[in-house]
Amino acid sequence: MDDKGAKNTNLLGNLQLPEGLKELSYQELEVVAAEIRELLISTIARTGGHLAPNLGVVELTLALHRVFNSPQDKIIWDVGHQSYVHKLLTGRFSRFSTLRQLGGISGFPRPEESEHDAFATGHSSTSISAAVGLAKARDLSGERHKIIAVIGDGSMTGGMAFEALNHAGHLNLDLIVVLNDNEMSIARNVGALSAYLSRVRMNPAINRLKEEIEQLIQGIPGVGEKTVRYLERLKDSLKYLVIPGILFEELGFSYFGPVDGHNIRQLVQVFRDAAGRSGPVLIHVLTKKGKGYLPAEEDPLKYHGISGFELPGGRPRERSGPPTYTQVFGETLLEVAKKDERVVAITAAMPEGTGLLEFARVFPDRFIDVGIAEQHAVTMAAGLARGGKKPVVAIYSSFLQRAYDQILHDVCLQNLPVVFALDRAGVVGEDGPTHHGLFDLAYLRSIPGITIMAPKDEDELREMLHLALAMEKPVAIRYPRGQGQGENKPGEPVLPGRAEVLCRGEQVAIFALGPLVAEAEKAARRLSLLGIGCAVINARFVKPLDRETILYWARRVPHLVTVEDHNLAGGFGSAVLELLADEGVQETRLTRLGYPDRFVEFGPQQKLRDLYGLNAEGICRAVTGQLLPVADAGSGR
Repeated sequence: MDDKGAKNTNLLGNLQLPEGLKELSYQELEVVAAEIRELLISTIARTGGHLAPNLGVVELTLALHRVFNSPQDKIIWDVGHQSYVHKLLTGRFSRFSTLRQLGGISGFPRPEESEHDAFATGHSSTSISAAVGLAKARDLSGERHKIIAVIGDGSMTGGMAFEALNHAGHLNLDLIVVLNDNEMSIARNVGALSAYLSRVRMNPAINRLKEEIEQLIQGIPGVGEKTVRYLERLKDSLKYLVIPGILFEELGFSYFGPVDGHNIRQLVQVFRDAAGRSGPVLIHVLTKKGKGYLPAEEDPLKYHGISGFELPGGRPRERSGPPTYTQVFGETLLEVAKKDERVVAITAAMPEGTGLLEFARVFPDRFIDVGIAEQHAVTMAAGLARGGKKPVVAIYSSFLQRAYDQILHDVCLQNLPVVFALDRAGVVGEDGPTHHGLFDLAYLRSIPGITIMAPKDEDELREMLHLALAMEKPVAIRYPRGQGQGENKPGEPVLPGRAEVLCRGEQVAIFALGPLVAEAEKAARRLSLLGIGCAVINARFVKPLDRETILYWARRVPHLVTVEDHNLAGGFGSAVLELLADEGVQETRLTRLGYPDRFVEFGPQQKLRDLYGLNAEGICRAVTGQLLPVADAGSGR
């Protein structure tokens, strides 16, 4: 398909969805597929989002809704970033233009958004576990609907997926797992053989005949059982040679596939056959990321998650200005690694997202991508550190949550020198609550021995990375998604546990963390015009706190303000509050600015900060509201 897409017949817009799909011919379903691709391309070009994964599952999603009856039947999308087509087919066609916009529809499944979203997802490898729970609940309730988990080949690298497969096979639950494989390349002869074997195995008549023959042989006195065991051993030997699904069969699943994920007729037939079987079934579907849009087909990585692009041509929108924090991290780590051969970079299936592609190219032996296995990444890093290396684990803040026990038990308890580079800390924008990095301070701060830093700009990020690698202990550096500050001012050297006083004032001291330091400085300049003298302190460290600097200002000014791109519960402001309580400081008031005790919605990064008062205006409002007389503050004047 080119940029203009297929000719718009508006068949999709006139259907009663999803029920209307059951009445269409296969030719009409192909037309609907073309219309969906056209709508995906035009919408995501404007809103940004996950283009290539959704283009790859158009036929798959149509076939699912053709065969199964959502919402009675439950379809669970692993990760969920490939659920746009599902949303279009389940009552959100008219609102699709609001995709990922503040107040619009989410880019991930959300049960509160639609009854067709059976389970909220955003992180990988969870769908089969959720499906097992839903299937068990169904059976306990005496119900009969179908449970379908759709999981990608990348998500299958996560250990949780195999834990769930193992348990589902053990329970012999009636559920269907659709493995959406968009990476595997199968040679023609192997693919033809596998397709033939798949057709034989899916044929109910063949399966019935097999069972009847086994029963007949077993009934022969003296030789029946022995003959059956011999035939089983022979069958298994052949299966190991020619059937790619042997692993799933050993886990207790009936394996169908590989199946062409862009052939609607074939998909419908397979889904119908699978729905008629008892016990757990795995359907192996081969798809192509970016299918139907040439730029996305040629570079599915670039178009996996994209902020927007130009039509025609598909050129991603270029951003001018300073480099991103991610780029600065990757460049700095590469510079350090060139001088210190002990440095090893680790990521969990995000080499581009964490800025490590160039590191991987220059030092392939010292770059480790573990796949979607954050727990393994952290404990492996601990082993590398124990072996004398300097591992740097680069993982998004929200994904590192998955390895909390490994951070505590395997790294910090042994005081091993592992550096955690927490990319995407704070609000990340349109990906929303499953991806916001708003909990890292709370889940790390309570662990003994770890140092936690947050740079105010890209220059500080460089300094902090150098410092972290020299400290010989566990260190976490949290930094936001997006571009740096650009005009960085030379500041004081970054010293362990020391804050930086940027300006002084006699009425208010604002302690700001990370990217919000710049907002605090803007607020101080505005407040000075009102005659309010503000000190601004770049906190730099959340653990250990700069106790001396905090207590100095707490005893010097009547009002402290803490500002952080993090949840208020357990964050930097909480740490300052604990310090003041421990020291018995009562002569100063403390206002904490951060995100409230709720899951923050999706929307543009800066709009979210503005919404929650984490900008210069919000800081000014917090300061003046405290300094005004009580009557005036509440009068609205």
